[in-house]
Amino acid sequence: MSDSSSTSRPLQSNEGGARGIDARVVAHELLSQILRRRQALDDALAQHPGLNTLEPRDRGFARAMVTACLRQLGIIDAVLSLCLREPLKPRDAAGHDLLRLGAVQLLVLGTPAHAAVSRTVALAEQVGVPHLKALINAVLRRIAEQGELMRLRIDAERKALPDWLWASWSRTYGEDTVRAIVKALMNEPPLDISLRDPSRAEELCGDLGGLMLPTGSVRLARAGLVTDLPGYSDGSWWVQDAAASLPVRLMGDLKDKRVADLCAAPGGKTLQLAAAGAKVTALDRSAPRLGRLSENLARTGLHAEVVAGDAASWNPPTPYDAVLLDAPCSATGTARRHPDVLWLKSPGDIDKLTVAQDRLLASAAEMLVPGGMLLYCTCSLEAAEGPERIAAFLARDSRFTTEAISPDEVGGLADAISPEGWLRTLPHHWGDLGGLDGFFAARLRRAA
Repeated sequence: MSDSSSTSRPLQSNEGGARGIDARVVAHELLSQILRRRQALDDALAQHPGLNTLEPRDRGFARAMVTACLRQLGIIDAVLSLCLREPLKPRDAAGHDLLRLGAVQLLVLGTPAHAAVSRTVALAEQVGVPHLKALINAVLRRIAEQGELMRLRIDAERKALPDWLWASWSRTYGEDTVRAIVKALMNEPPLDISLRDPSRAEELCGDLGGLMLPTGSVRLARAGLVTDLPGYSDGSWWVQDAAASLPVRLMGDLKDKRVADLCAAPGGKTLQLAAAGAKVTALDRSAPRLGRLSENLARTGLHAEVVAGDAASWNPPTPYDAVLLDAPCSATGTARRHPDVLWLKSPGDIDKLTVAQDRLLASAAEMLVPGGMLLYCTCSLEAAEGPERIAAFLARDSRFTTEAISPDEVGGLADAISPEGWLRTLPHHWGDLGGLDGFFAARLRRAA
């Protein structure tokens, strides 16, 4: 979970000097690593050598700057463009990122103007753009004075997405729905957890100060450090967005059924399957990610057979009663928690992923007993990675038919059920409760 601040309670660095500068240096390095070297936000946070050396408050401030900047990158760049006579040259990329970080402090995080401006300007020499100090100072001072008026001059919802995503989502959902999605993406999401023992839901809600969602997940508005929360160390629950928990819930009674969880790591759905009494085989081709899955199994006291292998070519010794395929995808549906995906993915990525998804579907189909269930899901908002993949699969393989999903299986969320009987959650669904990740799922049945 990202550790960002909200606009209602600004998270600022200590005013004592060096520690504040350090937080901004780290934030600048992280932003550069993500936008210039195309590294995922979670990986950049995990691998940065200086982040964990900061004081806790400064560490939170650095993370907040980066996360908020990625969440509102298009809007920030649009505001900056109103202040610049011409775009900065490619060789001044470090200066561009400094401006972004200064702007997000002023426009989003509520950092006092004197600190946001002076400390950002002071970094120009350190990051190799001393010739831009005067420009950075002038631009940030103008944003401090006129930033809110500048925001009113731009179409913020349109600017919040790259052009290709705006076009893709508008074709699929319509512009009004895209604008609702964008508004949801601008908010820091709550923390959702799935329970090992659902009968303890009321007890854990009380211990954690959480809210029980209609689908059985528990939602925490303010969680803090996850590992310090009651019930974590004894494995009573695991972190999992409420939308991500739905595919397993759609598989019905799994007691003593043999189930393959394909592309299983890091294991949230494996834990759900095991907790439901299934005899689970968790397959993933990444050994390091399987290590994390095994750690989660050990913490929760649940059991699954863990296998390293490529689901596109793996042949199980015995067919399964059910197969869950959480296919690798663009993950655009997770932008509430991972705003970097909006800026790191491209149409070319989608083209490559759909080829892999078709291969995985064909392979999964052969792993089932006659009459078995195939549950396909992706955390993508792209039609090409969801409904289009299932339509193409059903056209190729006449053994399978859709087993329609009903609203009562997903907490009464009728808007999330397509005419075909497939599931499509969107970030603005349950907006009054804090939203959902974007997820697609289709439940298919092989002929007996």
